[in-house]
Amino acid sequence: MKVTIIGSGYVGLVTGACLAEQGNNVFCVDVDPRKIEILNSGGVPIYEPGLKEMIERNRAAGRLQFSTDIAASVAHGDIQFIAVGTPPDEDGSADLQYVVAAARNIGLHMTTPKVIVDKSTVPVGTADKVSAAIAEELEKRNLSAELCSVVSNPEFLKEGAAVEDFMRPDRIVIGTEATPAGLRAKEQMRKLYAPFNRHHERTYYMDVKSAELTKYAANAMLATRISFMNELANLADLVGADIEAVRQGIGSDSRIGYGFLYSGTGYGGSCFPKDVSALSKTAKEHGRDLKILDAVEAVNELQKYILVEKIEKRFGVDLTGMKFALWGLAFKPNTDDMREAPSRVIIAELVKRGATIVAHDPVSMPEAKHALELDFESNPKGLQQVSMVDDPMSALDGADALIIVTEWKAFRSPDFDQLMQKLKRAIIFDGRNLYEPQSMQELGIEYHGIGRHN
Repeated sequence: MKVTIIGSGYVGLVTGACLAEQGNNVFCVDVDPRKIEILNSGGVPIYEPGLKEMIERNRAAGRLQFSTDIAASVAHGDIQFIAVGTPPDEDGSADLQYVVAAARNIGLHMTTPKVIVDKSTVPVGTADKVSAAIAEELEKRNLSAELCSVVSNPEFLKEGAAVEDFMRPDRIVIGTEATPAGLRAKEQMRKLYAPFNRHHERTYYMDVKSAELTKYAANAMLATRISFMNELANLADLVGADIEAVRQGIGSDSRIGYGFLYSGTGYGGSCFPKDVSALSKTAKEHGRDLKILDAVEAVNELQKYILVEKIEKRFGVDLTGMKFALWGLAFKPNTDDMREAPSRVIIAELVKRGATIVAHDPVSMPEAKHALELDFESNPKGLQQVSMVDDPMSALDGADALIIVTEWKAFRSPDFDQLMQKLKRAIIFDGRNLYEPQSMQELGIEYHGIGRHN
């Protein structure tokens, strides 16, 4: 099938590459010429395991191309995926200007029937706005709006495992209109996703608005579990309980399960923060407060400061002259995404208290440098207190303590003897509970986890 992907960012690239892998002819378009230049020269502008190799394979096979030519992209695909960014607006709602602009471009250039697929995470009612924008452009050219139908097909991709999630999905959600054009669109989407349903049916068909809400509901539920466990972990610290034992105790209940019950420094990234905020904003627009989600957001913001509080409790408020090694900058492992990363809050707060930071991350340091430049734009002297090194052990040299922020596998089993020799003091503040407190005590390491019976 001929498919166009509008937007060559995280969702667009993964969707385009994976659909090409199934034999489809995929045209990826983006308005950013620098991004397209990188892709056409063999590079990939984001880090995602397995993606670069898949792109190379399908470009070589002639099934995947990248361009800035919007007219050509509209002409190419019978199915047009809109996978552009939906950043949070100032009031927390999703900014749909790029989605609507993509829709207008489709309406401006299309001459044959198209299925328009909202792949970006968008609020309930966005399909109506996309339809209206396309219809307006078609009307200017005296063409019928019945040429197209808008489908909601939200993505459920975990950063760091997106290729695997797309190729072996646990569910595919497709929302279509109850019109003749909608029924035709449903059949085309069924054909497109048929290779992913060979072993068993993974697709859930529903109306468009239900599909739009499903994505937000899923992310909001996962975010709620994270904030819930972080609240319990903080209580565990106060009462002397071990949150890991609690996690196992409640996770064994089949109604609850173990997923997303790990305590830490709060969630970040491109999805949970903006999706929870956007869903809450949508509810407010309809005269309803989602009190649980408002609390989830508040808990998460406070949790990003939890390691700073532990460091203050141990060393005092004034950290002038102190040096901290920091392992992990990205908001989660297997990605270079620094959006809403807890490390940014921790670094800013420690620098504000006079500390210097030497950081290491296996992948995200280039992105982190850019993010921190933005964070310290009004305080360039503060940025001079932060440096980055290519080797995690080098970060430890003469540091007063090690801070762990991201749970990269490379950090799980370090040489603790070498670690203790390099640190000025054998102290670890573990924001991801990578190590067992008892083992650390036996090694002679002062250990501060999150709710870990310290």
